[in-house]
Amino acid sequence: MTKQAKKPGKVKSALLNWLGVPIGLTDEAFWSAWNTNVAGQTVNEQSVLSLSAAWACTRLISECIGTLPVKLYERTPSGRKAATSHPLYPIISRSPNSKATASTYWEAKTAAILLRGNGFSEKQFLGNRLVGLKFLSPCRLSASENSRGNLQLKYTESNGMQRDVNMQRLFHVPGFSLDGEWGISTIKYGAAVFGSALAASEAANSTFKNGLSPTVAFTLDRVLKKDQRDDFRESLKSVSGALNAGKSPLLEGGMDAKIIGITPSDAQLLESRGYSVEEVCRWFRVDPSMVGHGGKDSNWGTGLEQKLIGFLTFTLRPWLTRIEQYINKELLSPADQERYYAEFSIEGLLRADSAGRAAFYSVMVNNGIFTRDEVRKLENMPLMGGNAEVLTVQTAMAPLDSLGITNDGDTARAALAAWLNSGQPQNKED
Repeated sequence: MTKQAKKPGKVKSALLNWLGVPIGLTDEAFWSAWNTNVAGQTVNEQSVLSLSAAWACTRLISECIGTLPVKLYERTPSGRKAATSHPLYPIISRSPNSKATASTYWEAKTAAILLRGNGFSEKQFLGNRLVGLKFLSPCRLSASENSRGNLQLKYTESNGMQRDVNMQRLFHVPGFSLDGEWGISTIKYGAAVFGSALAASEAANSTFKNGLSPTVAFTLDRVLKKDQRDDFRESLKSVSGALNAGKSPLLEGGMDAKIIGITPSDAQLLESRGYSVEEVCRWFRVDPSMVGHGGKDSNWGTGLEQKLIGFLTFTLRPWLTRIEQYINKELLSPADQERYYAEFSIEGLLRADSAGRAAFYSVMVNNGIFTRDEVRKLENMPLMGGNAEVLTVQTAMAPLDSLGITNDGDTARAALAAWLNSGQPQNKED
């Protein structure tokens, strides 16, 4: 009697589902779930990223998040300030480890969350002090059970050396979750959509390879010998395919050609590929126009501006909030969580729009929210000091008793403004 394989537990199954290439795992259900075959296509991370829409969506979200400034702030009685002296500040904002910048680190971590549902890093300590975060590439991670039945992670370095990973040192950020603990894989749940898109792409490639010609059957009124069939097939190769378009086969001995396939137009090949783009974008919650799909009439002007706002609100913001909260939870001590917090600066998206950036700064300065020196600091310009450090507002809506007051010496004007504002009768002796 064959011994039935023991099914992995909930935690192990969830983690193995993210890892993708476990070592020593023989659970057949797991392999069929990860390397799913849909429409004759194997759906996994590599094949999904070969789709231009999936590649563009993954890059769009991960690169936008990776290039946004993320900083650690300290709560103070007067507001907040950048906590540059905290040891976590340079780790999350400048260089998480000796080999990566903040941009490349957050980009890779976001891509892992997007595709596999979970992003893992290893906390690096010097004594009890956190000094770095090492991103753990999913394709190099494996999971197994030790002799005590506990889950054990192993990581293969770029030099081929394998080492154990302490579970207590994992920095885990889950994606969209159904249980509040483990994120679910976009590739696994969207396998049907991705498989259909891969099949449409393969069909299109095959059609162009064959010179946009449907399948043709050749008929004869007699049976050919094997060597005659082989000779005909070899001669047919010289006139088949896109590179030989325009050449015609020579039909001899009463041979006839009949189309038995379906034409690309009848199969609506172009329409199906366009629909696949929209379906793939839907899984990543990205408007197709953001990855270059759609008509030019809907991709410019105010329409594009509103799409960018929607992209920031409905696509980027949930990811940013999720990462911020897990930075606070996983990388700050309970005592520090009361005083410090991490936050992405979405104003970084304005750097590519000089007109929008200028309008934003103008509103903030004219309403007394930013000083001119604070704006200059954001633009990496030297501080001017003096009045540039003072908050100012437009005076069109200022109270009457403040009009005309430019310095402490204008006491007469101040008194007159106060009297006018009070509505009291004038003293003749004044």
